Amino acid sequence: MNARWGPDDHEEAAEADDRLLAVRAAEGDEEAFEVLVHRHSPAMLLLAERLMGSRAEAEDAVQDAFVSAWRSLPNYRGEAGFGTWLYRIVTNRCLNLLRARRPAADLGAVAEPVAPEHQSSPVRAAESQAAVRDLAQAMGSLSAEQKVCWVLREIEGRSYETIARAVGIRPEAVRARVFRARRMLTEAMAAWR
Repeated sequence: MNARWGPDDHEEAAEADDRLLAVRAAEGDEEAFEVLVHRHSPAMLLLAERLMGSRAEAEDAVQDAFVSAWRSLPNYRGEAGFGTWLYRIVTNRCLNLLRARRPAADLGAVAEPVAPEHQSSPVRAAESQAAVRDLAQAMGSLSAEQKVCWVLREIEGRSYETIARAVGIRPEAVRARVFRARRMLTEAMAAWR
């Protein structure tokens, strides 16, 4: 019999490896924690950047989250996969930062990148800039809780149950937040259909 590993087998092996590394890191093994940081940093940074809207703020949030994870490792019981546990820490850090954020600067003051001329006409570039500006404005109108749930669901492709664990609410509340966010974004972007 030819045993073949499917994607689920690799995920289970990686989660088991993560749990072992987390146990070693909780015992003070800094190298084990470095492996976990190296393994999970790209996904956590991408998540934070999507939530925060800024690479610099995302890097700060992820760094803070990893410091928090290092301090909390003795409390990690392995009930959820390490990546899921880390998603929760990063999500909560971003959520706290978003809640504390002062109203954003006027979006008109922020320059949007323009496509090179050979790829786009001036009219098309202006339309694209306007659509991006309107979308950013619409995203800014979402509550921090709605934005986190929407990004985790629509961009990250996470299940409602995974989001609920990451945010610390019931799956039904996640569905409601995603629904409201979708409705608000759809209404705000109706002119671009």
